[in-house]
Amino acid sequence: MAVLFKTLGSKSLNLRTHLTPSFTRLQIRSMATNEIKKIQIQRDDVTFDAYVVGKEDAPGIVVIQEWWGVDFEIKNHALKISQLEPGYKALIPDLYRGKVGLDVAEAQHLMDGLDWPGAVKDIQASVNWLKANGSQKVGVTGYCMGGALTIASSVLVPGIDAGVAFYGVPPPELADPANTKVPIQAHFGELDNFEGFSDIKV
Repeated sequence: MAVLFKTLGSKSLNLRTHLTPSFTRLQIRSMATNEIKKIQIQRDDVTFDAYVVGKEDAPGIVVIQEWWGVDFEIKNHALKISQLEPGYKALIPDLYRGKVGLDVAEAQHLMDGLDWPGAVKDIQASVNWLKANGSQKVGVTGYCMGGALTIASSVLVPGIDAGVAFYGVPPPELADPANTKVPIQAHFGELDNFEGFSDIKV
């Protein structure tokens, strides 16, 4: 299976070194927030916020949020991705429409209320936006809920060139990973004992 950034044009990259999430969710990070631009994307009769950072006309990467929402952590990931050689344009669609979970219970509640087919449509619109704004190739990546949506997008979203998922399996009624249409790299923890959502056997 092809690695996302190799598929998109990078020479070499250790994904786990650069993209593995940190353990502290509420730690305030020093990040160049002024580099991240808030935009609006429209699909059908829906308009949603998204955050974009990176080189113009560079390969695009849709960075899908975890169950927490679009917080400092996911923005920091997008910023780091955009700065990798040879340069990328990273875009985060706000699937929760501005809501952010501050603890596990709230994050679980937000994810339980997510319109998954609608989220896939948001991702499709994000891919379309990147393609229309200079990105000839577009990949998708995400963690946990974002990983599940990455795999679902590899099945359901035309225009994606590759995907990298860090755990997370989509609901079977949404998408069957066996039907993926693009190269995808999926990471699962050997010691992760959570059954179902992050279980590679699924």
